[in-house]
Amino acid sequence: MQNNIIENQNEHIVRLILIDDHKLFRCGIKSLFENSKGVCVVAEASNGKDGIAKILAQNPDVVLLDLELGDINGLDLIERVISQKPNVKFAILTSHVNEHVINKAMKMGIYGYILKDINSELLDMIVKSVSKGAMWIDRKVVQILRELNPNVVPNAQISRSNFKSTHANLTAREYEVLKLVVDGKSNLQIANELNISEHTSKAHVCNIIQKLVVDDRTQAAVKAIREGIV
Repeated sequence: MQNNIIENQNEHIVRLILIDDHKLFRCGIKSLFENSKGVCVVAEASNGKDGIAKILAQNPDVVLLDLELGDINGLDLIERVISQKPNVKFAILTSHVNEHVINKAMKMGIYGYILKDINSELLDMIVKSVSKGAMWIDRKVVQILRELNPNVVPNAQISRSNFKSTHANLTAREYEVLKLVVDGKSNLQIANELNISEHTSKAHVCNIIQKLVVDDRTQAAVKAIREGIV
């Protein structure tokens, strides 16, 4: 089944390219986005050479790629095309956490470093947010960045009282929900964990988004991580 690109005046469909040398994994990710209302997979590639050709031909909004592509690695691919396609936003989707690679990737200006154990709902939101210029860094990767750059990414969490005065007084429950949002939990999963209804869970998430002055739950999670809230 192939996505059709539907453009209208009210919604921009994110054009996404998938690059991964494991066909089964690509099929799974592509299947996920076939059910997305705002993302269309316009091409996929199993290696770096084919990936470069698809990027240059398709002009995607976002490229989601693994680090190991068989012929070249993901960072080399980005380096080869980023000057030709400066508006394309690259996000790494990998199972590898390596200090050298993470540091190099960040210096190259990637928009996402995502680990493959992420849940499907959060990945969909990340791709949409990345297309708008937001950045998503997995929590495990953030910890490594803090250790490598302690003066750039603060390690200490701000106090609860200081957090409340800075972020429009989130309630204690909303703070609990925010931590679960950062963990990639869906509204239903949050509801089950906190023993509340899914409707209440959704309401808390909406309040958090409003109070943090962001557009969606992914940006709320990014802001929480960046500011050391969780």
